[in-house]
Amino acid sequence: MSNEWVYTDTVKDHFVNPRNILEDEASYAEDGKGTVGNIKCGDQMLLAIKVKDGRIEECKWKTYGCASAIASTSMLSEIVKGMSLEEAYRITPAEITARLGGLPEHKFHCSVLGDKALRAAIEDYYKRTGQDSKIPRENARAICRCMAVTDKDIEKAVREGARTWLDLQNKTKIGTVCGSCKTEAVKLIDEYVHLYG
Repeated sequence: MSNEWVYTDTVKDHFVNPRNILEDEASYAEDGKGTVGNIKCGDQMLLAIKVKDGRIEECKWKTYGCASAIASTSMLSEIVKGMSLEEAYRITPAEITARLGGLPEHKFHCSVLGDKALRAAIEDYYKRTGQDSKIPRENARAICRCMAVTDKDIEKAVREGARTWLDLQNKTKIGTVCGSCKTEAVKLIDEYVHLYG
């Protein structure tokens, strides 16, 4: 068994020296907050933002997860500082992973919570400030309520190469809590594979 570190130096740095951790949630006066994931499956994330002039001034977080999840969230918190809310809302796990210099394929799913928590925090900010109309409205249908995975998430995962239930789980964490969504999700995988090849 090899004792070599299988992650990039950037991943290691963000894991060992994570940036922007939310130390005292009770006294932090965020402008928007999002929580995603489920502690039952081992990954849960809280992300809080401060906003000034439509841009993210500060991004703090807490996560329960592995080295990849911690490094991904730390990197995300650095990337979004200074971004407009609209730009930050569109950030993807692939962008976060690229900035880390990559993640092992079986750990890519660890980067998916960050962008979802960020979108939830931005939506919370819009709601708190009476700007609900700015929340992007996709006609998405919830498939996995435990992990907040929609049909749009499944479609995107298939377009990015997911072809099996395991592929989908690795990309989205779908079905990692109760698993009751598997039948419907597998049917959607088949439909989207038929559509996109």
